[in-house]
Amino acid sequence: MNITASAISLNVPDPLASAKFLIDHLGFVEKMSADGFISLDRPDAGLNVIYLRTGLKSFKPESAAGSAGEGLLVVFIVEDIDDQYARLQSEGVPIVTPIETEEWGERYFQMRDPNGIIVQLVQWV
Repeated sequence: MNITASAISLNVPDPLASAKFLIDHLGFVEKMSADGFISLDRPDAGLNVIYLRTGLKSFKPESAAGSAGEGLLVVFIVEDIDDQYARLQSEGVPIVTPIETEEWGERYFQMRDPNGIIVQLVQWV
């Protein structure tokens, strides 16, 4: 097997709002979109982020058609965590966990996108 790309697909009530969050604040770009669907890319992120509108009739399996959110973290590792924290605070991004460092060397903070998805930036120190 040869994996040629990776993606995460998240069901949310408003795909465009979550997409705009990643585009405006984390530099993602739209790769493709259709009604209820948008795929974002950032070459250095290592994966595409796809948002699907909850309730799409084409979604399979139906058992997984609920909304993403509870217990889910979308995590990106960065090299300049303190600079990103200051920048995102100045942009008015809703920070839900202020920057902190865990004893095992993970320095991180968490943000909430308009659909309630928690996006975490991490730097290993």
